[in-house]
Amino acid sequence: MIAFFSGTPGPVEILVILVVILLLFGAKRLPDLARSLGRSLSEFKKGKAEGKKELEDTLSTEESSEETEGKQ
Repeated sequence: MIAFFSGTPGPVEILVILVVILLLFGAKRLPDLARSLGRSLSEFKKGKAEGKKELEDTLSTEESSEETEGKQ
């Protein structure tokens, strides 16, 4: 039983997890769950990219204002 939870899950463990999910949610709801998971992941990636861009813009603005202050 300990080998079941050690390291990276193998094909048997993934199959067991998929069967449990199928039993819990049913075959009709799985496509909806997968679709909503895909949308959530897409929104997360979009938000992450926007946050990174905003951080880079802020840092570049601070650097340029420090250079301007140093010249004066």
